[in-house]
This record gives sequence, C-alpha cells and structure tokens, in this order.
Amino acid sequence: MPSQVNDFPTLEAERIGLGERVAALGYAPVIQEYLKRGSPQCLRAKLWAQVLGAEVSAQQISYFNQLKRSVLEVDLMIDKLIFKDVQLTASNDDQYFVFEDLLYQVMLCFSRDCEVMQQLRGSTGTPLTVAIKGRQTSADSVTVFPPSGIIPFHGFTMYATPFCYLYDDPVQLYFMFRAFYLRYWHRLHYISTHPQGIVSLCLLYERLLESNEPLLWIHFRNINVNPIRVVFKWIIRAFSGHLPPEQLLLLWDSILGYDCLEILPLLSLAILSFRKENIFQVNTLQNVDAVLADLSTISVIPLLQLALMKP
Repeated sequence: MPSQVNDFPTLEAERIGLGERVAALGYAPVIQEYLKRGSPQCLRAKLWAQVLGAEVSAQQISYFNQLKRSVLEVDLMIDKLIFKDVQLTASNDDQYFVFEDLLYQVMLCFSRDCEVMQQLRGSTGTPLTVAIKGRQTSADSVTVFPPSGIIPFHGFTMYATPFCYLYDDPVQLYFMFRAFYLRYWHRLHYISTHPQGIVSLCLLYERLLESNEPLLWIHFRNINVNPIRVVFKWIIRAFSGHLPPEQLLLLWDSILGYDCLEILPLLSLAILSFRKENIFQVNTLQNVDAVLADLSTISVIPLLQLALMKP
C-alpha cells in the first residue's frame, strides 16, 4: 500500500491538500497550528479570514459602503496625512505601488470607522477630541477626531499593504486589515505595559540578544550602537516594507499561528544571528544598517524554526 506522502506529486501539493482539509474543518485552533509552518498562497486568504472571524457578510458590505459615503461627504484634515503616507511609502515601493488607489480607499475608510475606537477603548489611550465648527454652544459640540480615534503616522499604510496580495475586493481587504489591526498592529505604536506591546517586544529582543548572542551584544556595546536601534524599524512595522511580500506573508502566518507578536523580536534576533559575521566587520550604526538593508534573501520559516529550537 503506498504511503500517504506518495499520494501527492510534490510536497507543495501535499501541503495544499492538508490545508484544504483544515479549511473545510473551519476550526480556528487547528488552522492556527497549520499556519505555524506557513500557508500556501492559494489558501491564505480563506484561512486568515477563518481564524480572525473576518468573513464578509451583507451587513459588512453595507457598513463599508457607509464608510465610503462618509469619505465622499466630509473632508477631514487628516486625509492629507493619509494621502502623504501612501505616497511616501506604498507608492514608492516596487512591490506595492500598483495598489495605490486601493490603499487610499481602505485607509480613508479606516479613519472614519468609529467601531475601531469603540473596540480599542482603553488600549490606545484617550482619543483626541475637537470642537465642531458652528456647534460650539450645543451639547454635541465635541467629537472624537478622527472618528476611528487613530491618528496615522509615517508608515501606517504599511500595516495594510500586504493584504493587497490576498484580496481583490476592497471590502474583504478592509475587514481583514481591520481585524489584524484590532488584534495586533495597534500594540506596535502605542506605549503600554501590555506583554505584546512595543515596549515589551523591544525588551524581549534585547534579552534574547544578550543571552543567545553575547558576542554580538558586546560588539554593539563596544561600537556604541544601541541594539534596539538596529531592529526597531522592523518590529514597529511588523517587517512590512522590509521583507519581500511572499516572506512577509509567511511571517504573518506565524503571528496568527502562534497568536503573538513575540515572533517579531524572535525573527529580528534570527536575522542578526544569520548576518553576525558581517556585522562584526563594521563599527558604525550606518554600516550595520547597510549590512541588514537587503532582506530579500531571508527565508522566514527556516529562521524561525531554528530560533524556536534554541534552548
């Protein structure tokens, strides 16, 4: 009797076959276990939506259309920040510039989404409030600005760009981006004591570096380079814009699979370990950055597996 492996012409076909059975089961913990080793591109959109409960319904389509009407009816000053951010990041990236118009639509709608503020209440500090022009004397004269409660910053668009490779439909793209943001990305740019927050992730990276690569830690100290300066740009963007899209999506598979952002400092350490011999040859922050500038040859899953195997 042939083995189960021989029933498939390639390992990729076997992986896809297993993924299809996992998707048909539709049970999030099983899907997450599958995602730890990465998802085939043909199944990723469905598996992510199942894990995050972000399948699109008629109600969500209606809500998205409502957000689009809000964008058309009311101009916000913050729109200029969104346009500028898309132009300076995604539009200048060879991997993402073709999605410029789609990103404008998604990011402008996100700024109007008051449900974001409601779901993150208490997690992102006190939102900015402003007085509505012409209503200063009425009871409803003060409102949250922007309605989502999230003020975009340089690189904010990069949290959304990779989803353009998975979803052609703006509604699906929007709700998947929003689901990721509500579960993970907001923790990367707000200061908090949360164990998944940016401060805790940076501290974890430094502890991992000192314990697993002590010579590299000493080298950074000797050349007066703060170790977090080297990788902070990777962590705060979840590597978006730094890794090629195919590898970035595999990384985000792992974040969903392990349901934690600690994957980010772990991969950062793994990359430094992989390039440490070159880092030992340089003695300035600029040259360290140059050694680490090109991540196009990085294979995420093998590096993460090696890092997770360390005692």
